Amino acid sequence: MELWIVVPAYNEERSIGATLRRLAEQTDLDYTLVVVDNASTDGTCAVVRAFAADHPKVDVRLIGELEKGTGAAADTGIRHAILAGATHLARTDADCLPDRDWVAAVKRAFDDGLEMVSGPLLPRTDEFPLKFWERRLLPAVVQLAATFGRFRPGNQDPLYLGPYVMMPGCNMAITASLYERAGGFPRTRIEDVHEDRALVNQVRYLTTDYGLRKDVTVYGSVRRLRAFGLVRTLGWYADHRYRPDVVDIR
Repeated sequence: MELWIVVPAYNEERSIGATLRRLAEQTDLDYTLVVVDNASTDGTCAVVRAFAADHPKVDVRLIGELEKGTGAAADTGIRHAILAGATHLARTDADCLPDRDWVAAVKRAFDDGLEMVSGPLLPRTDEFPLKFWERRLLPAVVQLAATFGRFRPGNQDPLYLGPYVMMPGCNMAITASLYERAGGFPRTRIEDVHEDRALVNQVRYLTTDYGLRKDVTVYGSVRRLRAFGLVRTLGWYADHRYRPDVVDIR
């Protein structure tokens, strides 16, 4: 298994260092890491280069994508990895902390026959002191969005082979073969299309070998929840019914 981890990043100078350090702390370091700089205007690239120099045991690649969007950047990174020989891909984001057993858990899911896998998205506790409601509400928001997704008309099609499963882009792994067959992430901006949902629905036309695993865990930033508030955050995830003036919260 040739596993590559893809991390799209835009102006993540303050966050990506923690993400990279957590990846260096994985119980399984048999992977290649590619960070896709999405035309950052801060010191994101410098942080990545410094990390690579300080962690020679981690195979780190840094590439660029000028087209704005998490979909575009993630797709560029994944296709770069596939061309370089990757057979399996995992993605997290530059404001997230994968559990230290995340890589091993992803590989176990692939070994069990899944072609696409995700798992819990829990709140980070290291960015700033979390309020009680923030600790409770990020998992609740994710669960509510997942429940809504199972019933929303846009996720219903008699041609789908399996049920809708919410798989956040910051905690997703897929085989190279399935990614190519599904057409990959749409090369879009996050404010236009939720690229993770689009990919999940394309996969549902092709296979039922996808699912969630409790041990595939990532801790995500609550900065958007803190900036938008609960109601607006729910609106953001529900087809962008809420559209903020500033999308890229830093």
